[in-house]
Amino acid sequence: MRLCMKMLAMLCGMGLVWPARVGQMAAAEIPAHPKLLQVEPLRYDPPKAAQYRHVLSNGAVAYLVEDHMLPLVNLSVLIRTGRYLDPPRKTGLAAMVGAEIRSGGTKNRSAQDFDEEADFLAASINSTVADTEGRATLNCLSRNFDAALELFFDMLRNPRFDQQRLALSKIRTLQTLARRNDRSNEVESREFARLLRGPSHFSTAQETKATIEAITREDLLTFHQKYYHPSNFIFAVSGDFNTKDLLAKLEDLMRGWEGPKIEAPPVPKPDYAPHPGLYLIDKPEVNQCRVSVGEIGTMRDNPDHYALEIMNQILGGGAFTSRIGSRVRVEEGLAYSAGTMMTFGVYYEGLFRGFFQSKSASCAEAATIVLEEIQRIRAEQVSPDELATAVNYAVEVFPRYFATPAAVASTFANDEYTHRPANYWETYRERLRRVTAEDVLRVARTYLHPDRLVILAVGNVSDIFKGDPDHPQYSLQKLAGGKPIVRLPLPDPVTMVYAGDPLEKAK
Repeated sequence: MRLCMKMLAMLCGMGLVWPARVGQMAAAEIPAHPKLLQVEPLRYDPPKAAQYRHVLSNGAVAYLVEDHMLPLVNLSVLIRTGRYLDPPRKTGLAAMVGAEIRSGGTKNRSAQDFDEEADFLAASINSTVADTEGRATLNCLSRNFDAALELFFDMLRNPRFDQQRLALSKIRTLQTLARRNDRSNEVESREFARLLRGPSHFSTAQETKATIEAITREDLLTFHQKYYHPSNFIFAVSGDFNTKDLLAKLEDLMRGWEGPKIEAPPVPKPDYAPHPGLYLIDKPEVNQCRVSVGEIGTMRDNPDHYALEIMNQILGGGAFTSRIGSRVRVEEGLAYSAGTMMTFGVYYEGLFRGFFQSKSASCAEAATIVLEEIQRIRAEQVSPDELATAVNYAVEVFPRYFATPAAVASTFANDEYTHRPANYWETYRERLRRVTAEDVLRVARTYLHPDRLVILAVGNVSDIFKGDPDHPQYSLQKLAGGKPIVRLPLPDPVTMVYAGDPLEKAK
């Protein structure tokens, strides 16, 4: 206490604390425990999309958020396209278009000249195409923004798709394909998606030597001409610029850029019913097993998704505070990471997935705990403390969606792209606060189905079967519940042909 008073006296002498306040601070009661501190609740109102939204004359939408703190500009454009538009027998075309738009030069600049000019401007320019969207980004100093923006639009509008760069890209892709069975995490992700979505959906389609070699420069040009035009663009721009000036620049750079009157077709839904059970993939060279447990989930616009967010946070989404994280990682020490995630689909149902990585010997034990916790959250109401912790976390991290000007622009651009309701963020926290323990129990019973779960283990199967001699009560046989344990083959990494594939037989 004496030290505190000396510090207050020093601050008074520096003029940082008024003497009148010293008496108030000294007289204030100090709580016996930090939990007894009373803090006024913070009020945070999210920004409104309408104040940043602009529609250009060509139909493109732009979210522009000025920020003059630093002399930087971040620009991103979402393009209505995606890997789902790959033609038959040319899987990988869309992804190659996304990459080669950036690396293949333009009609006005060779690939090397484009790279050198971007480097001279210290401009980071990138382009990709994912499953259901294309994206191109620009980051640069504001003093170089005009020149970098012209370079960026030259890339988007006039890609050269240099033949030599394309050939080099194919070589690199084939080298990557040859190694795709090497890492167990990549095998787990790929094969778990295949077990849930089936082998024929675009989201599980894999490039092969044949599909990559079938792609031509003309294919890239045709794909670009079909989907890359302003009416398919949504811009997100933040940084040191003037909104009125930037709108004029965007109009000027896209003037006369007409695209075909073709809208991107709807994203196809999977036509596959997963087959519950225990599946094993042998990776004899590893001493850790990776396990995924899951089933098909639900859509983003499902009103239950608020309660499902809270349920997942309590079950496994909350790291150290979650039930699975606490038991598997903290109490039993069986894994470095263990938890659950629940994705909510925009175009088709998302997934529920439990996961962990453990020693081969403890694989069955950790998986059993995960299944026990899934059963428990379906059997009894969560405690008031668990509910409060999960709801408070979800509410208190809400501002992260708008933490920076770049986040504001990106959030609203993504919402526009996926047609999220305009009032979603205004009501988001209140809907979370309304979730009750009864709601959590109801959605757990409705959306978690232990009898429908697909369990995939990737690792040294011989060691996994041996289990832990100190805990013989846990085994793969008991985990399978009397059902056959299915051994999945690894495909040829270049052709993706599975020898005796059970999924193909089940179609």
